[in-house]
Amino acid sequence: MRRWLSWLIIGMMGWVLAACQELPWAFLNPSGASPTPSPPVAPTHTEAPNPTATPAATAPAVITLWLPPQFDPANETPAAQLLQQRLLQFMSENPGVIVKVRVKTSSGPGGLLDSLAAASAAAPAAVPGVVALSRADLENAALKGLIYPLDDAFPQGLDQDWLGYARSLGTIQERLFGLPFAGDAYALVYRPAALGSPPTSWEDLLVRGRAIAFAGNDALTTLVLYLGAGGKVQNGQGLPTLEQEALVEVFTLYAEGGRRGVFPNWVTTLQSDGQVWQTFLERRADGALTWSSNYLTDLPTDAVIHPIPALNGNAYTLANGWVWAISDPDPQRRVLSTRLAAYLSTSEFLATWTQAAGYLPTRLSVLNAWNDANLRDALSQIILSAHILPPNPVLDSLRPVLSFATQQVLKQQTDPLSAASAAVEQLRRP
Repeated sequence: MRRWLSWLIIGMMGWVLAACQELPWAFLNPSGASPTPSPPVAPTHTEAPNPTATPAATAPAVITLWLPPQFDPANETPAAQLLQQRLLQFMSENPGVIVKVRVKTSSGPGGLLDSLAAASAAAPAAVPGVVALSRADLENAALKGLIYPLDDAFPQGLDQDWLGYARSLGTIQERLFGLPFAGDAYALVYRPAALGSPPTSWEDLLVRGRAIAFAGNDALTTLVLYLGAGGKVQNGQGLPTLEQEALVEVFTLYAEGGRRGVFPNWVTTLQSDGQVWQTFLERRADGALTWSSNYLTDLPTDAVIHPIPALNGNAYTLANGWVWAISDPDPQRRVLSTRLAAYLSTSEFLATWTQAAGYLPTRLSVLNAWNDANLRDALSQIILSAHILPPNPVLDSLRPVLSFATQQVLKQQTDPLSAASAAVEQLRRP
């Protein structure tokens, strides 16, 4: 009896064990089909799989974009909203790409150029893919090797749709280093109610006798007029130079303007363009020699913008602006960064953004898309006469010399010939 019970218990245990092996497949395969046996797998020493783990996703490509405060897409302005929408559109058209914006001050310690140099030297991983640079900073960044040329991406250079001054803005030593997206030019802003019809010459303005503000404690206005009079700022070796004849012509205009009240003595206290514009808005002057961005940003209803009258009949002015530069050291990300810079430089985007931001168009198609026909015509004249600023070392040498001589003449402390002669001689000294 005991032997029979033992065999019965063993049989029942075998049946239960067989049933336990069949149950999971019954749930996974309700049809009752037998599973296909898996081939034997050699044992490994890997850890047991985590049941909650998911397959690893491809890491997104991150492009860091550095901007000065005035271009911050988080600003509550129409231009900021347009830029923000453009960045979102770029990401939607390029799945797996994320654009991160970092705002840096325009200049000085911690500014765009300073931060770019520091990151390149000590933290390459923190170097941005795209950075907005002024013309002066673009020149410094290119010469220091902080940004990459765009010749491979644009083997034919910028096409004819790009305005002449804009092509020069992005070019350093005949190599393309930036895509211009915002322009600025020195111009005359005046109130027609006070000055009357558009002036055709400086003599025309002097006769009207209305005060015109400019930064008399700076060299920019003098430099614009000097270059417009045919003066040169570099000799055959590329070194800074001044020509007495053209400089005398400029200083003679200052002396006569001071005598007629067009250039009051108080202009020598103005050191910056911001001060000039504020003086004009406060109606201390009926005209101002200032950057076009001041006018285009405010668009005062009682004022118009006009090319600066020429001293020798040929219109001439200086231009500045901002470009997109590529600084990412990673070659693969650099391709994406260049694509982003090009995307932010298309006519489609800039046609609306430049008007909202208050900057000159950098492309002819963008200029033609501006809504105000009268404003478009005035800007066309200014742009056609626009040239970029001299190289940084030349400008640094000229600025203190011209600034001092300008004040001497405006304050009637010397005559035009003596001031010009002294400036030329001072620049020649080692």
